[in-house]
Amino acid sequence: MSTNQALFERAQRVIPGGVNSPVRAFRAVGGTPRFIARAEGAYLWDAEGQRYIDYIGSWGPMILGHGHPAVLDAVQRAAREGLSFGAPTEREIELAEAIIAHVPAIEQVRLVSSGTEAGMSAIRLARGATGRNRIIKFEGCYHGHADALLVKAGSGLATFGHPTSAGVPAEVVQHTLVLEYNHIEQLEAAFARHGQELACVMIEPIAGNMNFVRASVPFMRRVRELCTQHGALLVFDEVMTGFRVALGGAQSIYARAIAGFRPDISVFGKVIGGGMPLAAFGTSREIMKHLAPLGPVYQAGTLSGNPVATACGLATLREIAKPGFFDALSERTRSLVEGLSAAARAAGVPFSADSEGGMFGFFFLPQLPQDYGTVMTSDKERFNRFFHAMLGRGIYLAPALYEAGFVSAAHTAADIESTIAAARESLAA
Repeated sequence: MSTNQALFERAQRVIPGGVNSPVRAFRAVGGTPRFIARAEGAYLWDAEGQRYIDYIGSWGPMILGHGHPAVLDAVQRAAREGLSFGAPTEREIELAEAIIAHVPAIEQVRLVSSGTEAGMSAIRLARGATGRNRIIKFEGCYHGHADALLVKAGSGLATFGHPTSAGVPAEVVQHTLVLEYNHIEQLEAAFARHGQELACVMIEPIAGNMNFVRASVPFMRRVRELCTQHGALLVFDEVMTGFRVALGGAQSIYARAIAGFRPDISVFGKVIGGGMPLAAFGTSREIMKHLAPLGPVYQAGTLSGNPVATACGLATLREIAKPGFFDALSERTRSLVEGLSAAARAAGVPFSADSEGGMFGFFFLPQLPQDYGTVMTSDKERFNRFFHAMLGRGIYLAPALYEAGFVSAAHTAADIESTIAAARESLAA
C-alpha cells in the first residue's frame, strides 16, 4: 500500500470522506488523493516525495507561488508580534486601503475570514440596504456554502425554493431565483416579473466553478442596466477573480468594455489573503452605513482582520501591484492554454480553452461553453483519463472537470513547456 493510500484510509476513519473539502477526495476522477507534505514556488511534493507542477495554487490564492520570500518574511514577523488580538490593528487599515486603491467601486471594506462568509454578508447587506428579500443568482455560479446560496438546480424563471444540499430548508431559499448564465431574455423576463422585489443580483463575472466561463459583455451590460433601472444592487463575486485576472479584478475588465461600469458590492477572497484565511466585501459608504456598528445589518467575526492573515495578504498585494506583474502572468498563462490547445489539435481531440490573467480553463468540447448546461456536456471520461495521465507525469490539475486552473508568477517557461509535453503524451495515449 502506498503512503498516500495509507493516509487516505487513516483520514477516512476520523474525517468524513477523508477530506475537509469535498473536491479533495478525488471522487469526481477516481483514485487516491495526494497528501501534500510541502510546497515551494510552482511545485508540490506529496507524502511519497513525488514532485508535481501545481496548477491548483490552493484553488487560487497562491498567485506568487508557494513560499514567496516577501510573504514569508511578513508572516513570520507578524506571528512573532501575536497570532490574534480580538482588537483592531493598523494592518487592517493598510489592507483595506490597498484593496480600495485598486478597486474604484469600493469606498469601504469589511474584512472577514472566508469567501463564504463574505458572500453571505454581502447578500445580508444588500437586503438590509434595499429592504427587499428576493435575489437572483445564476446556474453554475458558486458563492460559498451559505444556505440561501446553495441553490442552482433547474434554471428558469420559476425556479424558486429548490436547495441543492440536504439540510437547507426550502423556506430558506424560497427567495432565491436561479437563472441561466448569459441568457439575456430570461434575465429581462425575471426583472419584468420580480424587479421591485429584488434586493440584488449576485454573479461570478468569470465563473470558475463551472471551469472557466465568461459573462458576455452584452449580458453584463444588461445586468447592470436592469439593476440600475429597478433599484437592485449588483453584487460581483470576485472571490476567485479578484486580483487574479487583473489588478482591479474582473470588474476592471468589464469597465474597459462598458462605459461607466461598476458593481454595487464586491466580494473578495483567496488572493487578498495570500494563502491564509481572509476575505472581504466592500461597497460605497452609503451602502456600508447599514452595516453594524453603524446600522442594523449585523456581521461579526472573532478572527476577522487577523493580524497574521492581513500581513500575508498585504505582502501579496504589494508584490502583484509591481509594474509588469500581470502582463507577465497573463503571457505565461496564455502560453499554457495555447500549448494545450495545440496538443489537442495534434491528437485530433475536441478541445477548447480560455484564460484571463493567471486563471484558465479547458473543456473537451469543440467550442467554449456559455452556460452551465453546455459545460455539463463536456466529455467527463476523457477528462478523467487526461487528469490521471497528467498526474502520473507530475502535473497537478484540479481533480474535477468543473474547476478552473491557476498559474502563478513562480511558473517558469520550462514548467509550461513540461506541462505541454506531458499533455501531448497524455492526449496521444
